Amino acid sequence: MSQIRRFDHVGITVAYLDTATAFFVGLGFEIEGRMVMEGEFVDTVIGIPNSRSEIVMLRPPDGGTGLELSSFIQPNHEPGSPEAMSTELGLRNVMFEVGDLDAILDRLAADGYGLVGGVGQYEHIWRMADVRGPEGILVSLAQRID
Repeated sequence: MSQIRRFDHVGITVAYLDTATAFFVGLGFEIEGRMVMEGEFVDTVIGIPNSRSEIVMLRPPDGGTGLELSSFIQPNHEPGSPEAMSTELGLRNVMFEVGDLDAILDRLAADGYGLVGGVGQYEHIWRMADVRGPEGILVSLAQRID
């Protein structure tokens, strides 16, 4: 019997919490809550003494798996590779199914977020594209072809 009950959320550490939050809210996420995290409990769990961060928890409209954005106040965040490609080890992208891929891509382009490659089609099932979001976050968007 599996010990996993559900997939709750994915966490992404960012330098500019408001910018990243606005990006994901623009994709359709809703803010579930925002708070400062600090204290013995957090220090124990993440293994960083005297840490302090601000987090925003986002959820899709259907209440599914969440997205936690975190920005460290203490200690300073460590910059990652802002142009990381899919071959770089580690968490490389987050993917969302969308209703109108072209409309979202147009809006993101107007906000300065461009495609990593192009729009691809997998058989007659999916249209998909990768976008480089704030701070280099790789976001995959897929639309089911009906």
